[in-house]
Amino acid sequence: MKEAADTVSRLDRKKPDGKKQPAAKGKPSVAEATPIRATARPARKKRRHVGMVLSLLLVIGMPVLVATTYLMVFAQDQYASKVGFTIRQEETGSASDLLGGLGSMLGASAQSHADLLFEFVQSQEIVENISEDFDLVGHYSQTWPQDPVFSIWPGATIEDMLWFWGRMIRVNYDKASGLLQIQVRARDPQTAQYLAQRIVTESEEMINRLNSAARLDATRNAEEDLEASLERLRAARQALAEFRARTQIVDPQADIAGRMGVLGNLQEQLATALVDYDLVSQTADENDPRLRQLQRRIEVVRNRIREERESFTQQDITVDDTDYPQLISQFESLQVDQTFAESTYQAALTAFDSARSNASRQHMYLANFIQPTLAQRAQYPQSALIIGLTFFFALMFWAVMALVYYSLRDRG
Repeated sequence: MKEAADTVSRLDRKKPDGKKQPAAKGKPSVAEATPIRATARPARKKRRHVGMVLSLLLVIGMPVLVATTYLMVFAQDQYASKVGFTIRQEETGSASDLLGGLGSMLGASAQSHADLLFEFVQSQEIVENISEDFDLVGHYSQTWPQDPVFSIWPGATIEDMLWFWGRMIRVNYDKASGLLQIQVRARDPQTAQYLAQRIVTESEEMINRLNSAARLDATRNAEEDLEASLERLRAARQALAEFRARTQIVDPQADIAGRMGVLGNLQEQLATALVDYDLVSQTADENDPRLRQLQRRIEVVRNRIREERESFTQQDITVDDTDYPQLISQFESLQVDQTFAESTYQAALTAFDSARSNASRQHMYLANFIQPTLAQRAQYPQSALIIGLTFFFALMFWAVMALVYYSLRDRG
């Protein structure tokens, strides 16, 4: 340190021509103003360094080693089968859609059925249905306890099998298009393909049950509406028949038309009698018997016209003590009820015929766009991916713990 400072002082005091220049009085030199630190000593291995290396091997190396050993030695091969399907709706318009929109009565849309199908594939019902013909627990417990991670234990309950079923199938559902793609894993390719086909079969049966229930509901509702409309039509016709029997008038409109014809005839006779009276009065005197006869005729016709006009508004024109305005009002009301009942009955009859014809036709069906595939090599377990993820998460855990340790050490 001292030799280095003397060297810097000598260099600062030299002139450009090689002569020495004396230092300014009262001012320290650069070497004297800037202290020079000693060089760092060589790094030496400490106890914490050994601990970090051991923790690195323990936290990262040990899980990676265990995962690699298990996947290479104990894990058994799994084969995957893929299948894809969607729910298709009848595209051709049926008579029910044209005559009243019966298609809206047949249940939810294909989109909602696809949502139900997505939940059904992962439900306990499909596991129970497949287990009736195929021993799922026996198949997936073949490698127990050699491969406990990717196997299920013998004697597992239906709830345990449902949990393991969620690990063995992978469902991808696109709500925008309604497409479902399912991947099924098994111990051999034939079983994987069989299980994929069983999923398709069970899904078709579920859709058929929904269609059948919707058709039965639509038919039952249409039949109930038909019975109600028929009872309404019967009641309307019976009320009209009772009205005709009570008033002894089949058609008040026709009766009034007849009376109006009589009134018109009387008015014509009155006009003729008045004309004859005027003609006779011009040539005969007041005592002429023809004038007296024409006067009596005119009076009789006028009285008859007055009585006919009064008969339209007076009471007791029928046996029911009803005048013509009330009679017509009641008759028109009954006719409106009968017309409405007839139109309702026709609509209900059309809907019933349409529902009955639709009962024999399937409106929704399962369309496979990917048939169950048969694997030629084992794709699972994905050893490289699992080892890589184990290394990554172990490294992240170790790095976080190292940062926490040194942070606490520096603060302490």
